[in-house]
Amino acid sequence: CGDAFGTFGFDVHHRYSDPVKGILDLDGLPEKGSMEYYSAMAHRDQFIRRHGGRRLADTVDSSPLTFDGGNDTYRISGFGFLHYANVSVGTPSLSYLVALDTGSDLFWLPCDCTSCVRGLVRGSGQKIDFNIYSPNTSSTSMTVPCNSTMCGQQRRQCSTTRKACAYQVVYLSSNTSSTGILVEDTLHLITDDSPLKDVDAQITLGCGIIQTGTFLEGAAPNGLFGLGMDAISVPSVLASRGLAANSFSMCFGPDGLGRIVFGDKGTSDQGETPFNIGQLQ
Repeated sequence: CGDAFGTFGFDVHHRYSDPVKGILDLDGLPEKGSMEYYSAMAHRDQFIRRHGGRRLADTVDSSPLTFDGGNDTYRISGFGFLHYANVSVGTPSLSYLVALDTGSDLFWLPCDCTSCVRGLVRGSGQKIDFNIYSPNTSSTSMTVPCNSTMCGQQRRQCSTTRKACAYQVVYLSSNTSSTGILVEDTLHLITDDSPLKDVDAQITLGCGIIQTGTFLEGAAPNGLFGLGMDAISVPSVLASRGLAANSFSMCFGPDGLGRIVFGDKGTSDQGETPFNIGQLQ
């Protein structure tokens, strides 16, 4: 990895976190880990994005980047005990609460779906509605054609009805899969230094029309962010476009909050364990 690559990183304290509540001496805020807690955080993130404006970055060669809109990671027990982050996709941008998965490659969102979760009911009885992605409402969305190199990955096939590259990913959980078509759209990032600049990366994602299994039972109800080594994964796409080194790291604290860094090259004295790619462990 060359030194010219930037890195993507963030380590933030949310306004509802214990450190901030302690400093401001606030009471009556949502209990950490509750649906109300994460709903309030998502609400605040959406407000910042709507009113913060956007600027196109001239260069990202030396600037670390983060997801747009307060994307710390957090573990939600009610959503399959997975770690989640808010990501912003499309034009105009919409926010999605996606599960982070190092065991798969494709980033997919529920999309014009016939089988998916559109919302959940909180303990108070109030319903939380999820954003559902639609290529027709994003001006930067394009279908991936059947002759694309991305369509050739993992034996994906052409959808004759939609004239686009079709996909199906089957997961280890019983009867769990996502099926749809591949599209390209904008993933919104932002530099992590001053002055702040917006960086819009064109990535490939799955328009998940049909979800099955645990995706309908609470796990990853609003999409899955694959972090594998296939060329279609977001870390691989960012590396191929020269936006980050071809690596990432994640760390998680004891309270379920964490951070994710794209392009993290580590330290010179760190220990390393080689992967035997292609061989099941």
